[in-house]
Amino acid sequence: MVRVVREKTKKLRGGSYGRGHKAGRGKGKRGGKGMAGLGKHRWIWMLINMPDHYGVHGFTRHAQKVDVRSINVGDIDRTSNRLIESGIAQVEEDKVRVDLEKMGYSVLLGGGQVGRPFIIKVGKATGKAIEKIKSAGGEVETNGGDKEE
Repeated sequence: MVRVVREKTKKLRGGSYGRGHKAGRGKGKRGGKGMAGLGKHRWIWMLINMPDHYGVHGFTRHAQKVDVRSINVGDIDRTSNRLIESGIAQVEEDKVRVDLEKMGYSVLLGGGQVGRPFIIKVGKATGKAIEKIKSAGGEVETNGGDKEE
């Protein structure tokens, strides 16, 4: 018995049923995988849906931020009466003893004028600050003898 095959079926055998050779193989005409073509044939899609795709946006800080609080000698002199009244500073032998580390300061700067002798304990002090305190008859105690220039 001779089998009769319809013409359309016979025409499509071995082909891809009218979709082109690559398009008929399961994945369709998708234009690449993933982000392929964003700079070419998917450019408009990228502009609409991912406008920040290209370019540099911000930065990442890898270093640890160090919190350095500083105070000027003029600020200490100006607020010395208030510090004594609140008990933060003590008067010893006509000198005002101030512990800046307990107050949360780590650096003593040389801005301002000093009108009375101070004994100041601090982590670091600038040369100008030490000079101003010593010229007023006081002294500066730094941790480990650190002195900023």
